[in-house]
Amino acid sequence: MKQKKESIKGWVLWLIVAVLIVLDQIVKFSVKTTMTLGESHNVLGDWFRWCFIENEGAAFGMALGGEYGKLALSLFRIVAIGVLVWFIGRLRRTGAPTGVVVGFALILAGAVGNMIDSAFYGMIFSESTFTSVAQLLPEGGGYAPFLHGKVVDMLYFPLFHFPDWMPLVGGELFFSPVFNFADSYITIAVFYLIIFHWRYFK
Repeated sequence: MKQKKESIKGWVLWLIVAVLIVLDQIVKFSVKTTMTLGESHNVLGDWFRWCFIENEGAAFGMALGGEYGKLALSLFRIVAIGVLVWFIGRLRRTGAPTGVVVGFALILAGAVGNMIDSAFYGMIFSESTFTSVAQLLPEGGGYAPFLHGKVVDMLYFPLFHFPDWMPLVGGELFFSPVFNFADSYITIAVFYLIIFHWRYFK
């Protein structure tokens, strides 16, 4: 049976992507220019904190093999973004359900959001430290070359806290990554596609 064409209009889709990217960048710019590295503020007690860290690798604060790993990840993101743009266009042309198209659009927005950090933040910001806030467009130039910038993270939900008396892990937080809006877009989209649209991918 021919699938019913119900894909979202192109301009609406790309507007959604643009708005999500702008939101991600506004939050990151605000954090980068107002908070010192490691600074943390409680939002909902111990359940949700606004905590500024930077990661040099993959999503959720994970690292990836130093400078070469960083460069490889940045190049992979560029390729992935190109593939996603092509794939989303193909989904729309073939009449994929709107939910599927929007899901991949969220993944694209997340990928672009973190790619902007990696590509340009090292060039336009000074280094964030534990005692000083980064400056936008510093006189001496940024802290890293093109594609070597660090990704800004700030959303922190400490889900589990081991008691202090427990050996090895006492007082440590478990499964509590610090992440950003772009990471959230990707995570939400993946779960949404798996839960609600798994039949489409059969």
